[in-house]
Amino acid sequence: MTVWDVFRQKRPFIIGMVHCQPLLGTPGFDGSSQNVLYRAIQDAVTLEKAGVDGIMVENMCDDPLGTLLTLEETVGLTAVATMVKNVVGDIPVGIDAAFCDCKASLAIAKTLGCQFVRIPVFVDTVLYSGGIIYPCAHDCMYYRKQIGAEDVMILADVQVKHTHMLMKDISIEQSAKDAAACGVDGLIVTGTATGGETPLEMIRRVKEVVDIPVLAGSGVNSRNIKEQMSVADGAIVGTALKEDGILKNPISFELTSELMKSLRK
Repeated sequence: MTVWDVFRQKRPFIIGMVHCQPLLGTPGFDGSSQNVLYRAIQDAVTLEKAGVDGIMVENMCDDPLGTLLTLEETVGLTAVATMVKNVVGDIPVGIDAAFCDCKASLAIAKTLGCQFVRIPVFVDTVLYSGGIIYPCAHDCMYYRKQIGAEDVMILADVQVKHTHMLMKDISIEQSAKDAAACGVDGLIVTGTATGGETPLEMIRRVKEVVDIPVLAGSGVNSRNIKEQMSVADGAIVGTALKEDGILKNPISFELTSELMKSLRK
């Protein structure tokens, strides 16, 4: 099953996150790439067994995140994604090269046969803790064409979490319409930070102006998932699947199963 098939199903879909432990060359790296690979495999297998519809691999723990990946991070993320792709069977696997390395995401996805990527800063100009990030829509869409990756679905955030819009008079509706006009396959709406609930009103506003899938990108859990999925087409879930909501903790089978049962019942 491809991610295209998942989107065509008449029910909400859940993408579970594999947050890589700090990769080689980053301040938090513990000295063992084997530990990074083992945890990622463990989390991916747990997500699949608990019934998620897709998995996305991200170097989320590489604090402080840069706009582009270093060579070491690119190699590390590729190695992790390779292992995840090999152990999870047929469910779709995607790549998120944080904070916003669209070329690394697409190149890894195309090389490994992954089905989708997440691009956090696509049409907006934003300020984050590392400085200013400029939109990458042009580079992203041209690069996808250049490497023959048109079969890799692009999920783009609009006014993404952990950032501030430099031009505050641009509405989320305008960002959504701009992104859709560039040819993305789905949009992601988030709260203000990782684990922060995505406002339903923001999801509604985006869905009213586009005709592509809109995902809730943060704060979905077993308590609010029915309400969130009454508006959104799907969700990306990470910290809610970990004990105590701590980013570096392993994925919990019990929490993931509870989330999926809360959605499907």
